[in-house]
Amino acid sequence: MTTTPHPSPPRAGRRAWTAFGVLMLPLLLVSMDVSVLYFAIPAISADLAPTATQQLWIFDIYAFVLAGLLMTMGSLGDRIGRRRLLLIGAAAFGAASLVAAYATSAGMLIAARAVLGVGGATLMPSTLGLTRALFPDSRQRAKAIALWSGVMTAGIALGSVLSGVLVEFFWWGSVFLVNLPAMALLLVLGPILLPEARDPAPGRYDWPSVPLSLAAVLPVVYGLKEIPSQGGNVRYVVAITVGLLFAVLFVHRQRTAAHPMIPPALFRGGGFAPAVVLNLLAAFGTMGSAFFTTQYLQSVLGKSAMEAALWALLPTVPIGLAAPAATALVQRGVPRGRVVAAGFAVAASGYALLTLAGTDSLALVLTASGVLACGMVMVMSQLTDLAITAAPAERAGSASSLLETGAEFGGALGMAVLGAIGTAVYQRGIPSSAPDAAHETLGGALAAAGQLPGRAGDALATVAREAFTDGMRAAAVAGTVLLAGAAALAAVTLRRVRPRKDAEPAEPFSPSAV
Repeated sequence: MTTTPHPSPPRAGRRAWTAFGVLMLPLLLVSMDVSVLYFAIPAISADLAPTATQQLWIFDIYAFVLAGLLMTMGSLGDRIGRRRLLLIGAAAFGAASLVAAYATSAGMLIAARAVLGVGGATLMPSTLGLTRALFPDSRQRAKAIALWSGVMTAGIALGSVLSGVLVEFFWWGSVFLVNLPAMALLLVLGPILLPEARDPAPGRYDWPSVPLSLAAVLPVVYGLKEIPSQGGNVRYVVAITVGLLFAVLFVHRQRTAAHPMIPPALFRGGGFAPAVVLNLLAAFGTMGSAFFTTQYLQSVLGKSAMEAALWALLPTVPIGLAAPAATALVQRGVPRGRVVAAGFAVAASGYALLTLAGTDSLALVLTASGVLACGMVMVMSQLTDLAITAAPAERAGSASSLLETGAEFGGALGMAVLGAIGTAVYQRGIPSSAPDAAHETLGGALAAAGQLPGRAGDALATVAREAFTDGMRAAAVAGTVLLAGAAALAAVTLRRVRPRKDAEPAEPFSPSAV
């Protein structure tokens, strides 16, 4: 019996790549907004005089709302159309940016940042879901997702630098106004260049899962983010516990509902479940490292905020080559599991380099950060491509939102666990006779040292910097072990995963019309 081969999926042309370039605008800005307040907070504090609690929420509310709504918005995009949701989110993101730029009170700025988080939650899964729609050809899609991963990683690094430059020459509101031209361009070009993509038979929307997902995600992310700086307060332990209980209820709902928000069938796609878990581990390693290196540049080496931000850009330079290189290896026949395992091994070697750092090791720390970043981008680009390809095309939004939610959990967990290890080692290195503030953080120790006379202050500052560096090295040992284990896990769980041969166009539209 002869079988009729499926036609090869059409290859995207210049117009589709132009549309993809338009999609990168919101992705870049959403990722930049994670770090864009790093150097603007002092100016905001001077102008709006927020309380300590308000200042914390100004900084954190964006990430909390973003993480909490990713699954909801990914599922909603599959239902109403990812392009439609993208444009709605762009309008909300632009309007909230304008309000944030001219906020006259801390409460007004917190509310605007919350709306920015809502907009960001619509934009991130929509950009990845539409990338899946723009490129039915697997080879082109892999290249596009590699670029997607690089843009997202670069945006987080660029956000802090842009913040420092704008605050240096303009007022703090300018860090939000830079969003407006890009969102306006997206609103104009999006309807022209971007195709619509949705689930043709979505069924009823699973409204009960919306509050359940929020109750599962927000308390856990909140507790994990606060533990590194505030310690193991019972409040944060309770928050994590409550979140995990709601997570159990959320999973039960997805397994029993007729039309769940996150269909369990997603996890039956070849490689999807391992991709989500391994991507979480990659985010763990990435954010755990960032927790230490930013403080090291400023508080150990004594760099100004602007100097630290500019030095921190250097490790991101090779990132643009790492993801395309990993994609090229897979497309030349190297098993994806080996490439992901190699990426984890490269990242682990970055942590291993960090274990050699002293209190005056700028070049070593930057090199370690660059090696770590390259390994992580190799991993994340391949896992993202694997997850999006393994998921049904009509569920690309839900798949991408689940992947990104896992990354949010992983990042928060990395900061909590590695931060706790570093903090414990740091506190053991501070003499019991030192002021109380010195036992809390390196910043507190340096502030206390500044108030002590002569050699006593210098001695405390030296001891504190050495103790922090010891803590960073201890955390780096843990990071090395974790990522080496992740490399082994990737080699085992992905060893039978092969690049899928596309059978037919995945979306109900023709890319040639894009």
